[in-house]
Amino acid sequence: MAVTVADTIRELTRSHIAETNGMTLGQCLTAVGWVQNTVPAQAEGNHELPMTDVAGAGIAVGAALMGRRPVFVLRFQSLLWLNVSPIVNYAAKSMEIWGVPCPVLVRAIGVEGGGTGPIHSNCNHSMVMSMPGLPVCAPMTPGEYRRIWDHWMSHDDPVLVSEHRRSYLSDRELPDMVKDGAVATIYALSAARFTAEEAVARLEAEGIRVNLVHVLWLKPFDRSPSVLAPLLASGRGLVVDCAYECASAARSIAYELMEATGKPVRALGLEERSPGASRHLENGTPSPERIAAAIRALIAV
Repeated sequence: MAVTVADTIRELTRSHIAETNGMTLGQCLTAVGWVQNTVPAQAEGNHELPMTDVAGAGIAVGAALMGRRPVFVLRFQSLLWLNVSPIVNYAAKSMEIWGVPCPVLVRAIGVEGGGTGPIHSNCNHSMVMSMPGLPVCAPMTPGEYRRIWDHWMSHDDPVLVSEHRRSYLSDRELPDMVKDGAVATIYALSAARFTAEEAVARLEAEGIRVNLVHVLWLKPFDRSPSVLAPLLASGRGLVVDCAYECASAARSIAYELMEATGKPVRALGLEERSPGASRHLENGTPSPERIAAAIRALIAV
């Protein structure tokens, strides 16, 4: 039976609670399908937090400081705006300044569509990337989630995991696509990795060969030769994300790629507008059409 991303998160959490004195904290963990079936359906180890929206992170950080290794669940990434202070101002600084481990795993869940409206839609992982001491990743496959979990379990710093509901039912791994004669390279983040795959296929049908590199760690960004080689060969790049483009992870990574290679790289994210609850007002991950159009504009220069 195929193992999905949701299955992987749930079973890693179950083992963590049973074998390493782990714990999960969050609002409504036991309601609405156990957080899309990513939290083990059991009372032991799951701790419901009050619906204050601002207290949860402090409780999770405190648990980590007392020697636990908590998983803190934010059902919507918009809740980062209310919870981020203890994470970036204490957990991220604790080991560097005081030598005290604070290994909290923050599961911040991105969502779009379905009437989520102007507040709870989309991803907000860009906001935390400027703070030292807080690695940020966006796993979209079962194997990737196991890798970032192993990283967290073997390090004493906090980790911000930018999840996306679009990935939960997927059981696929997402290998890079590097092609001879490619005229551009797409670096795709979070849920944009799925739409980027479709864009590459559409462009291929038009005779436009494009590389696709999947980005797991948003910070620190991997600047190894294998990551840079497709851009050096193709000569142009596009970083695509499901977060807003202004002051974003996509632009930060685009800058790093340009600095490392000297090649032009652009960024593509959400449109600069608030989404609405009606379907025609949604503002989601760049579609395959938008990505393909951005590539056509890039190679036309």
